[in-house]
Amino acid sequence: MSDAELMFRGALELSQMVRSGEVSSRELVQCSLDRIEELNPALNAFVDVDADAALRAADAVSAGDERPFAGVPTAIKNNRPVAGKRLTYGCSLMADYVPDYDHNVTRRLRDAGFIIVGTTTLPEYGILPTTEARLFGPTRNPWDLDRTTGGSSGGAAAAVAAGILPVAHGNDGGGSIRIPAACCGLVGLKPSRGRISVAPELGDSSLTTDGMLTRTVADSAALLDVLAGYEPGDATWAPAPAEPFALMAAREPQRLRIAATTLPPVPDAIVDPVCAQAVADASELLRSLGHEVEEVDPPWQVEGLRELFGAVFSNHIALSIAYSGSVAGREPAAQDMEPMSWAIYSMIQKLGAIEGMAAAVQLQAFSRSLVAFLESYDALLTPALAERPLPLGSLDTAAPQPMDTFTRSGLFTPFTPVFNASGQPGISVPLYEGEDGLPLGIQLAGRPTAEGELLALAAQLENAAPWAQRRPRAALGVGD
Repeated sequence: MSDAELMFRGALELSQMVRSGEVSSRELVQCSLDRIEELNPALNAFVDVDADAALRAADAVSAGDERPFAGVPTAIKNNRPVAGKRLTYGCSLMADYVPDYDHNVTRRLRDAGFIIVGTTTLPEYGILPTTEARLFGPTRNPWDLDRTTGGSSGGAAAAVAAGILPVAHGNDGGGSIRIPAACCGLVGLKPSRGRISVAPELGDSSLTTDGMLTRTVADSAALLDVLAGYEPGDATWAPAPAEPFALMAAREPQRLRIAATTLPPVPDAIVDPVCAQAVADASELLRSLGHEVEEVDPPWQVEGLRELFGAVFSNHIALSIAYSGSVAGREPAAQDMEPMSWAIYSMIQKLGAIEGMAAAVQLQAFSRSLVAFLESYDALLTPALAERPLPLGSLDTAAPQPMDTFTRSGLFTPFTPVFNASGQPGISVPLYEGEDGLPLGIQLAGRPTAEGELLALAAQLENAAPWAQRRPRAALGVGD
């Protein structure tokens, strides 16, 4: 096995190789660092890399280490604290900020034995479904260097897709794990609301949850077992599962009743026929596996829904901008950020507290109606994206009317934000590959807190139509 091929192995497999002594953690980490040196100049997936610290941590791991992911390299998206490393949120106000503590997910990954080699790129404040922050420059898709990786966990997705890392951390407030997974040919699970604590900064979040970008459903399930769970002081949390998610994912699902749709929640979104065909093909595959699949039109083309979600999402962004100002020690100003970020911040400042709370309540009311509609189904199948991965530069945060860019981004990704609003788990899986050579994903959404059932279904699809052996162009040294 070549050194480069190591990073295309699953994290579970690599941890077993370390445990048995077949490879050392230093070998894995050095392989990852070598791949960063080789490929990151083309991909621009990393904010910072700390080779010395990673190798020191790797040297402390020996054969027989029973931690579930002992010695395996990974990276943290650069909007979660890693003690002693820069935390930027992709914005200039925080470009030199260094926290002195770990986020909950950082600590849990370390405790599971992972070696953190660095931090990965994101769009400014994690707003857009593409990763082209002014602070960093564009992050490029390993399948086509002129295309977006998706966002906001775009650096993480590029690193895993290119075989730099076996898995990488991300988070999802409107699709920011599922979108880059779909763009880059990966598995992207958005867990249920409250499944993974947002400690220590927040008590909970109405939209955003953390997770991981992986190549296999088995890795996603095992990582959810690592990251899930209550932290002292959490305001809300999901109930603990009856058994580990890894066990549930490995179990063949019984016959399920699955709804399928290509009707976008955003009425003016146009679904590419290729994306719609992926749903049709996946429906037939699911039927062949013994499931009942019914075409439905969910009640989500609701007047004003896009504006409601936009207001709640924008309020989350405005809080991040205010936080960056507190880090910088001054009030944020227009010159501190990209024009679209400033437009969002200015808009939210004009929104009264009562109006903001009313938007959140109305979004909750919509979510109840959606969950009630889907109650008789075990899962909902949709396209992961409405379009193929966009060419870089398609979403311009410095456009004359920057909020038009924000609106345009929703036409690219209309199927993901509704499940942040409802809190249901969702997973993007790279079931197909288009004639253009780019990954073609589908999304499955599950019942609230039913990640185990959803993972088992995704694993069944993976067994029926394996995808992990596919390799992107940049990882093969072509096109860079």
